[in-house]
Amino acid sequence: MPDVRIVTLRPLLGLAVGVLAVSSAAVLIRLASAPPLSVSAYRLLVASLVVVPAALWSWRQQAPLLDRRTLAEAFGASVLLALHFGCWIASLMYTSVASSTVIVTANPLLVAVLTPLLTRDPVSLRTVVGILVALGGMSVLGFEGGRRAAGLPLGELLALLGALAVAGYYISGRRLRARLPALTYVALVYPGAAALLTLAALATGSPLAGFPAGTWGLLALLGLGPQVIGHSLLNWSLGYLPAVLVSTAVMAEPVGASALAAALLGEIPTSGELAGGLLILLGVSLALKQNTAPKASQPQQ
Repeated sequence: MPDVRIVTLRPLLGLAVGVLAVSSAAVLIRLASAPPLSVSAYRLLVASLVVVPAALWSWRQQAPLLDRRTLAEAFGASVLLALHFGCWIASLMYTSVASSTVIVTANPLLVAVLTPLLTRDPVSLRTVVGILVALGGMSVLGFEGGRRAAGLPLGELLALLGALAVAGYYISGRRLRARLPALTYVALVYPGAAALLTLAALATGSPLAGFPAGTWGLLALLGLGPQVIGHSLLNWSLGYLPAVLVSTAVMAEPVGASALAAALLGEIPTSGELAGGLLILLGVSLALKQNTAPKASQPQQ
């Protein structure tokens, strides 16, 4: 029988690296000189160009798993992912990095409510306490960031819509990852979301060309770092860890995003934002401690 600590460490380590990677997304987006839908489309297009060729190597082995039900669920996940990025990236144009990332990562409460109904993963009392502590920290961080932001309420609304979409995405991913390897899963979902966002950009007149050279580099970094490394590791961890745990860990993203915004954008955190960040980390720690036991049956790699 494998060592429980080793079996548990791999998904937790992958989850930690994934959170660190996605924390860089907000700053890269703010630095890019491109409309939100264009940024969203290229983020997923770049990621698709990496994961799809890699997935083709094992296509013959995975093809029998792709029945009509699985493909339909994967398309649904693509829709949710496209909505998440489209709304959240747009929110960064109207409010601060701290406020936007705080709101968009306030999805674990929704996941915690829906998870027992849809995936049958239990939600423990300690996990609920961890979520509430983290939400308290996010409230402090969001209040401080929103008070300093010069944007309109539209930014907060868009971030909230992004949070609702990603909550559904995590739950959908948890269900699909029980049947599909991580690489096959993202090779289905990323291109679908990229296509939807490209169509949305064309329909709304958002340009897909003519950007400065530096912006093209930032779009490539956005697709390779936060998406290929970050989101793919989060999707991989969903095969081993409950959706509520993964979404709770992502609540630490505003801490990393705010630190990068301070260094690169000059958005210096206030004492209240620092206190909120510490509360978020405490809440994530409480949730992680409760969910260190591996699943009885391991998912597809």
